[in-house]
Amino acid sequence: MGPDLFREQFNYGFRPGRSAHQAIAKAQSHIQAGYGYVADIDLEKFFDQVNHDRLMARLASRIGDKRVLKLIRDYLRAGVLENGLVSVPTAGTPQGGPLAPFLSNVVLDELDKELESRGHCYVRYADDCNIYVRSRRAGERVMRSVSRFITQRLKLRVNEGKSAVDIPQNRTFLGYTFTGGKRPNRRKIAPASIRRFKAQIRRLTRRNWSVSLEERIDRLSRYLTGWRGYYGFCETASVLRDLDSWIRRRPRSVVWKQWKVYRKRKRELINLGVSDRLAHATAWSAKGPWRSSHTRGICLALNKGYFAALGLPELVPCRNI
Repeated sequence: MGPDLFREQFNYGFRPGRSAHQAIAKAQSHIQAGYGYVADIDLEKFFDQVNHDRLMARLASRIGDKRVLKLIRDYLRAGVLENGLVSVPTAGTPQGGPLAPFLSNVVLDELDKELESRGHCYVRYADDCNIYVRSRRAGERVMRSVSRFITQRLKLRVNEGKSAVDIPQNRTFLGYTFTGGKRPNRRKIAPASIRRFKAQIRRLTRRNWSVSLEERIDRLSRYLTGWRGYYGFCETASVLRDLDSWIRRRPRSVVWKQWKVYRKRKRELINLGVSDRLAHATAWSAKGPWRSSHTRGICLALNKGYFAALGLPELVPCRNI
């Protein structure tokens, strides 16, 4: 392919030296520059709707080797075995395949050039495209015009239910959103991303899972390390601190349930440095594991140091236990 095929400065998806974090930072810079509305365009089943003929014509304009073109055509038309029958697709690219990211950029390169020729401030990552404007009226006009271009020119469909013109604080982009209020336009983890995160933590720390605490912490730490690597880019450390505190309550409740009886609970608390009087009061409590996990005695015994020794990472350094 020619060196100038993907020269656009607002396309961050699947390109060397570019990342989702850079796309989020670029969106933030548009908002801070005064573009207070976003036309959030969602392509409906993008990888299933790509027109093969248009895609191959686009590739043929840059690739002279017919063997490569034939290989890509065969890749696109690879049969799918379902219920004993093989069906040959006439549209779409294999999602998750090795060529899918490259082909998505080829298809949407036309959209990039169109948006640039109009002078729009936008950010695109794969099929996620946000166009930033200064007013709702301008956003609605852009939404209609760009949707028409996508439908008529690119032969793709816009998901009307998920696309909208709104302030950026009400929209989600690559798992992030932005703050409002007194400290506006800071990067913030989207509520839906936090809900998915908590659901996964609950699955990894469920009390009826018959695995050792060490194995549970090992799996939890691997997930937390990856999640922190992406969502640690947020600028709201208080959210991460609250999540850290909530995460530690989960294995605390598991340990408390495993200790089961008063004698074992009191003995273990004392062994972990809790005074005899507090250990007695904590072990004698009739509270369930989840409520007990936030009491003083258990927090002193099963503190950050205890879990750090087992390999549990923190999302952000904090002093609360």
